Amino acid sequence: MDLLLSAAAAFCYTLGGVFMQNSEGLTKFAPSLLIYLCFIAGATLHTIAVRVANSMGITYILILGLEAVLAVLFSILLLKEEGYSFLKLIGIVLVVVGVALLRAKTAAQ
Repeated sequence: MDLLLSAAAAFCYTLGGVFMQNSEGLTKFAPSLLIYLCFIAGATLHTIAVRVANSMGITYILILGLEAVLAVLFSILLLKEEGYSFLKLIGIVLVVVGVALLRAKTAAQ
C-alpha cells in the first residue's frame, strides 16, 4: 500500500512540475492554481505513505526517485524536451536501481 501511495505522490509532484512549466512563471491562472493543487495532493499522499510505511527516510527517497523518473518521462513525452545524453540516461538508471535496492532492503526486514 505504501508503494502505491508513494507512486501517487510522485505522480502528483511531477504533474505539478509540468504545470509549473506551463504557468509561465505563475502568470497564467489555471496552470498556476493546478501547481498548488498537485503539490497539496502530493504532500497529502506523501504524508499518508510515510505513516503506512512507518519509515520517513526510505519513503522520501522512494518518492524522490520515482519523481525523478517521472519528470524525465513527462519532459520527453509531454513537453517534448530533448538533450538526454547517454550519461544522463545512465544516471537515471542508477537512480532507479538505487531506489529498487532501498525498497528491496526495506521489504526484507
